[in-house]
Amino acid sequence: TTGKKVEYRTYVEKQGWKKYSADGEQSGTIGQARAVQGLAVRVNDTQYSGNIVYDTYMQSYGWMGEKANNTAAGILNGGKRMEAIKLHLTGELAEKYDIYYRVHTQTFGWLDWAKNGDIAGTTDGAKRMEAIQIVLVTKGGSAPGATTQAYVQPLTQYNTHVQTYGWKGNVYGGGYG
Repeated sequence: TTGKKVEYRTYVEKQGWKKYSADGEQSGTIGQARAVQGLAVRVNDTQYSGNIVYDTYMQSYGWMGEKANNTAAGILNGGKRMEAIKLHLTGELAEKYDIYYRVHTQTFGWLDWAKNGDIAGTTDGAKRMEAIQIVLVTKGGSAPGATTQAYVQPLTQYNTHVQTYGWKGNVYGGGYG
C-alpha cells in the first residue's frame, strides 16, 4: 500500500489540537513546557482489518480506559497532563504489523521506543508528556531505535529494617527489599 499508515494528533495545553502527524513524525511540542492533554490515533491501512487501540495515563486519574480508531483520549482542556500511553493493534493489523511509539517527557526528554501495548512515559513521576512519535513496522521487523527505556518510574525510594537481618538495601517503586 502507499500513503501514510498511521496518523495521530495531540491536544496540547493552551494550544488545542495540533495537525495530524504520520509515520514517526513528532506530534506535540518540545521546549515549551506544555503538556499533552489528549491524543487521537488512526490507521490508514485499509488492506487489513483490525483496530488501533490506545489508553492514556492522566495526572490525578491514572489509566483512562481504552479508546480506538481516532477517538479522542485524555482530558481535553481540563488542566491535567498526560503522563504515559499504551497502544496496540487488533485483528489482521496485529498479525501484519508491530506498533512502536515513544514519548518526550518533562525532565527525561525522548524516551526509548515501546511496542505493542507496553507503557511509554511515566506513571509515578508527575512528569508531563510533551510529544509523541508512532510508527508501524512489518511484524518482526527491526525497532526504529533503542527499546531499553521506554518507561521511567522515578518514584518512591525506601528501605526496611528486618529483625535478625538489619537494614536492607534501597528499593524503588514497589519492589521487594
